[in-house]
Amino acid sequence: MCFLGCEEEETEVGRQQAPGSCPYCGGKVHAVDVGSRFRFCFLPVCFRFKRKYSCTLCSKRLVSYDY
Repeated sequence: MCFLGCEEEETEVGRQQAPGSCPYCGGKVHAVDVGSRFRFCFLPVCFRFKRKYSCTLCSKRLVSYDY
């Protein structure tokens, strides 16, 4: 839920090749580190890092399940 004056900025921090292959097309997988910053009325509230995986051939976003 976002209030009036609330915004989120995402910036790419790094990109590297991840192990494994895409289950849909068999292409290479890239891991992208993304830093996101939440602001409320121009004051930084929260800053966190996320890692997103995607295929280089079919551009599908892949999900990693860690148990």
